[in-house]
Amino acid sequence: MTNASGDPESTARPAPAVYLDTASSEPLHPAARETLLAALDAGYADPRRLHGPARSARLLLDNAREVVAECLGVRADEVTFTSSGTDAVHRGLLGLRLGRARQGTAVVHSAVEHSAVLRATAWVPGEHAAVGVDRHGRVSPGDLADAAARPGVAVAAVQSANHEVGTLQPIAELAEALGEVPLFMDACAGAGRQPLPDGWAAAAASAHKWGGPAGVGLLLVRKGARWRNPFPGDDRIDERSSGFENVPAALAAAAALRAVTTTAREVAQRQAELIDLVRTRVAALPDVEVVGHPTQRLPHLVTFSCLYVDGEALVHALDRRGFAVASGSACTASTLAPSHVLAAMGALTHGNVRLSLTREAARADVEAFLDVLPEVVTDLRAEVGL
Repeated sequence: MTNASGDPESTARPAPAVYLDTASSEPLHPAARETLLAALDAGYADPRRLHGPARSARLLLDNAREVVAECLGVRADEVTFTSSGTDAVHRGLLGLRLGRARQGTAVVHSAVEHSAVLRATAWVPGEHAAVGVDRHGRVSPGDLADAAARPGVAVAAVQSANHEVGTLQPIAELAEALGEVPLFMDACAGAGRQPLPDGWAAAAASAHKWGGPAGVGLLLVRKGARWRNPFPGDDRIDERSSGFENVPAALAAAAALRAVTTTAREVAQRQAELIDLVRTRVAALPDVEVVGHPTQRLPHLVTFSCLYVDGEALVHALDRRGFAVASGSACTASTLAPSHVLAAMGALTHGNVRLSLTREAARADVEAFLDVLPEVVTDLRAEVGL
């Protein structure tokens, strides 16, 4: 299509005025943008080669690994850059499983894990088991230990924080209860926002969740963990990686991680106060349930369910008002399938909204959302005769 002057018209919609979906992806941090642009000119070469440009790329990659290790409290040789958080989840979980092949093939996991864990588990043979959670989404150390004590269990998988409702899991207690069974931890939702808990053997994180570029994941494998590559091998030095690392993006991810961890406590306090406001105001609405743990949760995220309202309709109505939010399962939102997380918690699986704040989120924007929400919910209920 063209306009009156003959120029092509854009069919893209303008960006929403208030972005409230950072649990899906955080906007690129200025530190990441600056570093990425600078690194594009120096990090293009294959860091495995021996010539000058390759050595420069290798120095950049090593520097990125050192920065990530320092920010997350791990060793540099425990850090591997992958192509995504999903890739890191698959490699971490299945690698621990393969490392314990003599003990068994089964995976036990919480019922609220991300689809990356669920699909990886379904991909391999074994009598896998999902462990139930309480109404806040937390798994009991005793229940997990009982499931892991069955013959043939190789590994357990529990996320550090839930992607959808923000509930934190007692990782250190779970790891202690598991004994010799190693724990894989999906840390994608909370890495960079809170310190990593203790007790895990391998973990995964995703750079775009903390303001790094998309397409960069982190696989963390503790020194001494029994991990074996579950996929076809590569000729790279690090057996935990595959293919050519995106060196500029890895460096940008590290720069963003350093920036956000430096201010994490201050930002978390400010975000938690805003989320408390949302929880209080939303809970006062008729037939609306706030889900997730009231205190043991990520500071920037809240999910609530509205009875008699369709989640897709809620998203579109709020989008028209200038607010970008998520609905449906955190890992199947493109299909708006009912949330397996909310179902496992015994909560309403439809009519849910996940709101997650940016690091610069303003109180005025949150209050504007809260002012609009009751009218939107009322209008949608009226459309179905309620």
